[in-house]
Amino acid sequence: MENIKAIFTSLKTQQPKQQKTIKTKQMVGMAMLAAISIVFVSIIHFPLFPAAAFLEYDPADIPILIGTFAYGPIAGFLLTVVVSCIQGFTVSAGSGVIGIVMHIVATGSCALICGTIYQKTKTKKGAAVALAVGAVTMTIAMVIMNLILTPLFMGAPIETVMAMLVPIIIPFNLLKSIINCFVTFLLYKSISHILKGVEKK
Repeated sequence: MENIKAIFTSLKTQQPKQQKTIKTKQMVGMAMLAAISIVFVSIIHFPLFPAAAFLEYDPADIPILIGTFAYGPIAGFLLTVVVSCIQGFTVSAGSGVIGIVMHIVATGSCALICGTIYQKTKTKKGAAVALAVGAVTMTIAMVIMNLILTPLFMGAPIETVMAMLVPIIIPFNLLKSIINCFVTFLLYKSISHILKGVEKK
């Protein structure tokens, strides 16, 4: 009986330490992903459509989505908020608060949707479905945000923005989100193993 009690006592004292270690590792992993995201948007940004050179592609969402798959939807959303704020006050300062809000809503909604779906089915098929739904969600979110905030940012009437939806805004955001989601699909498994410190079987 004394041996059994000793084992249970040992388990109770070890569990908080293990949880603390896991949380520390997660925080370090998320900080690393946030830093990579900022570096990505700093050095990789270019227009996808020459007719709309002001809309530039960047791969900043890829580390966020990988973090979402590794740590869950809430972690992915928190990553989005942190990256959006840092990016909005540094490398993308020109877009100001409007850019920060648009990024949080678009990428945040994608992270929440992707993370929630993937948590339920942690398979390649589940990841593919999650990212496909996420890409569509992000595109819809950007359409809504553009209709609400772009007239304020550009100082133009909403009719001008609506005229840009089909030829420019929707194709750009759909293509950008598809590229980022596809790259995430190719990389997430190997990188998530590194982030969690789990060896591949």
